[in-house]
Amino acid sequence: MEKLQELFNRIFCPEKEDNSGNLIKIIFSAKRRKSLDLNRVTIRPLILGGQLMYQAEYTYPKKVTHANLSAGDAAEMSLSLIANDFKQVNIFLTDEEIQVLAAKPENPRITSKRTSTVSSASLSHNRTKQYIIPDGTPCDFLIELGVMGSDGKVFPRAYSKFRQINRYLEIVDDVFQYLPSGRTLRIIDFGCGKAYLTFALYHYLRKIKNRDVEIIGLDLKEDVIEFCSDAAQRLGYSQLKFIMGDIADYTSDKADMVVTLHACDTATDYALINAVKWGTKVILSVPCCQHELFSQIKNDLHQPILKYGILRDRFTEYLTDGLRGLKLESCGYDVAMIEFTSLEHTARNIMIKAVKARPLKSRMVKA
Repeated sequence: MEKLQELFNRIFCPEKEDNSGNLIKIIFSAKRRKSLDLNRVTIRPLILGGQLMYQAEYTYPKKVTHANLSAGDAAEMSLSLIANDFKQVNIFLTDEEIQVLAAKPENPRITSKRTSTVSSASLSHNRTKQYIIPDGTPCDFLIELGVMGSDGKVFPRAYSKFRQINRYLEIVDDVFQYLPSGRTLRIIDFGCGKAYLTFALYHYLRKIKNRDVEIIGLDLKEDVIEFCSDAAQRLGYSQLKFIMGDIADYTSDKADMVVTLHACDTATDYALINAVKWGTKVILSVPCCQHELFSQIKNDLHQPILKYGILRDRFTEYLTDGLRGLKLESCGYDVAMIEFTSLEHTARNIMIKAVKARPLKSRMVKA
């Protein structure tokens, strides 16, 4: 285990002042025993209260939990995970990728390769793009969430998140004209998670567009809701609220805009049903983990696709999204399927953008 200890000391060493910019994430996988309920552990750096910490994300079959760790605790836990639970580790740094194969923890195989460094030159190139929130200009919520420093410079490890946030705001900017004017906007974000994009939406509407807005972020995880609520309070985002609850059980009288990003399986459908029922003007939905059709579909013509699990999964995902789009069109929405982020960031990168720009058709089917 000596080699592994040296490796994790190098990654998590708190004495290194530039350490916060090196690590992107660590993924522990390949369970040592089938009986282990834990499927995967991912560790990422984050800034909490101005201090560098590490968040461990534990992925179980039916839930995801989080814990925040110091550098020393993260290094100690990493060694324990390899010794007891997982045989493979993939470490992503800004300029290096490291793989650890540890069928025998006392004699691991460690390989690495250099990757393109996120240098100051490349960041300078990115700054020339017309981002809605520019790099180099301090932005309160991005500083609070650990995406940029107090000087406004985006951390290299957070640049993919920074680009995702700006891509999202470009889409919001495109549909902004369809939102009602002359009154407070009401927006609901179903399955908000850590709410980077929820905070971005509030910032865009309140500080860039000068609109009165009330935004509710809904999620099932208590620790996530607590984290987001505390951050909103520190930022003074008084009309941004986070509540714990299930999308399927949520009730409201209206919403001008409904957002659902990576809500799993039928949770997306519950959000879309609510949006249609409320007559929501704008819907932005990035579905995730669509399993409803996977076990139901059977078609001899498509057997070459349906025979293989991964192809069957992708095929039923696209079919599900196509049916959702058609259903929304039947309810009076103009629908577009667009790429939200690059496939490099996430495999679930298709966004359903629906705008209620025409009257409901008399022949529409009830949602």
